[in-house]
Amino acid sequence: MHLNEKNRTPKLADADEGPSKSELKRQMTERQKLAEVLAALSSDALKTIPLDEAIKNAVAETNKIKSFEAIRRHKQYLGKLMRALDDEELEAIQRRLDAIQGVSKAETAKLHFLEGYRDRLIASDEAFTKMIEQYPDMDIQNMRTLIRNARKEKEQNKPPKAYREIFRVLKEMGL
Repeated sequence: MHLNEKNRTPKLADADEGPSKSELKRQMTERQKLAEVLAALSSDALKTIPLDEAIKNAVAETNKIKSFEAIRRHKQYLGKLMRALDDEELEAIQRRLDAIQGVSKAETAKLHFLEGYRDRLIASDEAFTKMIEQYPDMDIQNMRTLIRNARKEKEQNKPPKAYREIFRVLKEMGL
């Protein structure tokens, strides 16, 4: 036992007091942020997260709330519900969330690649020639027509029907 210098009260040196108030607040904030991420998920993705029904229902209700202050209070409530979960449950939730977001990031990267490929095809005949060399089984005449139509649409400021069709064809080819 030693004396606290500020107020001369005895303080136990070896007492295990558990997590500090600051640590508890950090944990609370992390869980509230996790609840916010869960609230942003689609309903199908939310169904795959290992949560009990009360928390799933509360998370699903978040999208129905329109008032800013009500959303803030509801997120605090979600944080409170999340505090009841133990570390193992939180780790399981985080693993599933990482898997969902990883798939989402990979899918987004693939779509960006296809968009860039489509733009290169429209911008340059050389890119189309390389594509023919790589994919000789594709419908060359159809793709050539789509590229020509996409260029015309762009010049004439028409709706990008062929432009979108090229993207669909590229996606079906499995590029």
